[in-house]
Amino acid sequence: MRIKHTFRLPPALSAQLADYAGRKRISQALVVEAALASFLSPDGSERLEAAISRRLDRQVRQLERLADHVEIANETVALFVRFWLTTTPPLPDTAQAAAQASGRERYKGFIQALGRRMEKGRSLAREISDEIAHRTDDASTDPAES
Repeated sequence: MRIKHTFRLPPALSAQLADYAGRKRISQALVVEAALASFLSPDGSERLEAAISRRLDRQVRQLERLADHVEIANETVALFVRFWLTTTPPLPDTAQAAAQASGRERYKGFIQALGRRMEKGRSLAREISDEIAHRTDDASTDPAES
């Protein structure tokens, strides 16, 4: 048995209801019934909170991975600069032009190698993460520690 209810809706909401029901090819009464059931459901807010929590957890994990990658990139650049500064002597003025020309060619080669690497989809951060995980696995199964 069904009980009849009469109520008024604002024109904009009525248009949305009609549009939605038309797109889904269901009656407007069925849409209102489902909406009311969902709104009045005692666990509706819990389901919404659980869905939001899952999304937030996923975003936190993504941000943590991003932070790890940024840290790896920063350390990589810092180590390279430190190594380069400590091992590369300053050039005399007479060798500057030749060094700059050589540097431009080497830089072009670097950019090409970087492009090839990025096309493969393999990143240094991922390689380092995999290597660290591999070392951790090796350390936990090392028979010498037993």
